[in-house]
Order: sequence, then structure tokens, then C-alpha cells
Amino acid sequence: MGKRESPRKNRGMPQYVISVQCADGPGIVHAFSAALLEAQGNIVDNSQYGDPITSQFCMRTTFTSPIEDIDEVRSLLQPVADRFHAHLHLRNEASHQHALVLVSQYDHCLLDLLYRWEAGELAIEIPVVVSNHQACRTLCERYGVPFLHLPVTKENKAEQEALLRGLIAEHSIDFVVLARYMQILSPEFCADLSGRIINIHHSFLPGFKGARPYQQAYERGVKMIGATAHYVTADLDEGPIIDQGVVSVDHSMNAQTLSVMGRDVERQVLSRAVKMQAEDRLFLMGHRVVSFQ
Repeated sequence: MGKRESPRKNRGMPQYVISVQCADGPGIVHAFSAALLEAQGNIVDNSQYGDPITSQFCMRTTFTSPIEDIDEVRSLLQPVADRFHAHLHLRNEASHQHALVLVSQYDHCLLDLLYRWEAGELAIEIPVVVSNHQACRTLCERYGVPFLHLPVTKENKAEQEALLRGLIAEHSIDFVVLARYMQILSPEFCADLSGRIINIHHSFLPGFKGARPYQQAYERGVKMIGATAHYVTADLDEGPIIDQGVVSVDHSMNAQTLSVMGRDVERQVLSRAVKMQAEDRLFLMGHRVVSFQ
């Protein structure tokens, strides 16, 4: 299957997305607005937030411009970013980010991502799916996505992570999605890709961390179960939370029933998180995530 096109209808003029993050202060919006005007930009959508905890400012702006050379647009915006010591990311909206998907044996999250990708609901490219098991190979082949089997043992874990780094470089990967990938990544790998690895955990964090969360929930007799998409850090299931979802349950349901109900929540939460990441709607501020939905 070929490359998915952007669903944007107006293809006559480029539409760009900029994301800005820096220390909060006066004049930031005014300065970037002036730069956009110089780029003949017409603002289509804008979201901004000043965080009182970290004193950080973030802004996401979508705009059209007759300038088709993205480097020329960047040259007009970068001096403003330098002035405020801001991190600036500029992307042509028609240029989709590349996601590396890792999965183990459960295929429900991967299936949902592939379905939404093929339907054009997720503005991403998936150059390859990597798994430590063979269970999802047929699913990937059905969608025409390359599948790579990298079995992981205690002895070869470092070697396999090195191969993952190679794939990230080869395919110009922007972020990594753990679609129920049941392996713990090394602290070095997590640190090098900080804010670029999204995991789906099958519980409403910070409750029921670690293994068998549905069994833990059943034993505690909870009345709600959920799922959490979060950025991966070296601390297991402790990363900044991106999105969450819940569903009501009752005493008559056993752990297996909770697991079945929870899988649907996992799919939805992970897809929402991936969509926001792909559209530059997430900003990591300390241990919290700002999301412009």
C-alpha cells in the first residue's frame, strides 16, 4: 500500500504547523504573529498556554502561506525563536510524521492503529512494525506494512535495542508507539527518546501499575477500570500522562471480563494519544503534558 495523503482539502496553498515552547513572558505571541505576517501567513487555528507550575509557555499555530519553501518560512520564524530561547518545530501539515510501532502478542491496539491509518484518520506513516513475537505478522501483511521479528532475551536485549536505534535512523522515525509491547526499554533508550515514546498501560494510572492490572482491579473490587497513554521514562509506568479513559464495571465481572472491556478503552486512548502526537498537539512540561485537543 502506498503513502497516505493528507485529508486536507485545500491543496492550493501550503498549510504549516508550528509548535513553540519556552520560558513564559510578555511579547511572545506578538513577536511570532509579526513573523507570520512577514511570511504572508494567515492563521487558521491557534492554541496557547502558560503553565503556572513550570513557568513555561507553549503555543501551537496552524497557518497557510503562499511560500512553498519550508526553509524560507523557517528563516523568518527562527530569529524570533532565538530571541526567546524557544524550541521551535515547523512542519508542512501535508508531511506526515513517521511512527515506529512495537508490539508483542496482543494485537488489538495495533489493529486499531492500522485501521485508522488506512482510513486516513491518523496522519502518520508506519514504515515498519517490530515485535518480539510472530503473532502480528499476518495482520501487518494484510495492511501492507513491513513486519520485523526481533525476539528479545536477557542476553540479547542490548543488541536488539541497537537494532531499534538503527531502524529509527534508517526510517527517520519521529516517535515510537508501544502498542502493548511487553518489554522494558533501557534507561538510556528512554532518555535518548524522551517525549517521543508513547506507551499504553492497561489501567487508570497511577493505580494498578506493573503486571496483571485487571486482576489487581478485580481483587480490589473497583467500579471503574481504565487505560492510560503516557510517555515512557526509565521509571516503569511513571511517565507523564497524555490521555486516559475509563469504563464502569461491577461486582459480577471477573478479571477476564474486565480485560475484554478494557481492551476497547486501550484502543481508543492509544489512538487519541498517537493522533495528538502526530499533529504536534502535545507539550511536555516537567512531569505533566499539555494537550491541545
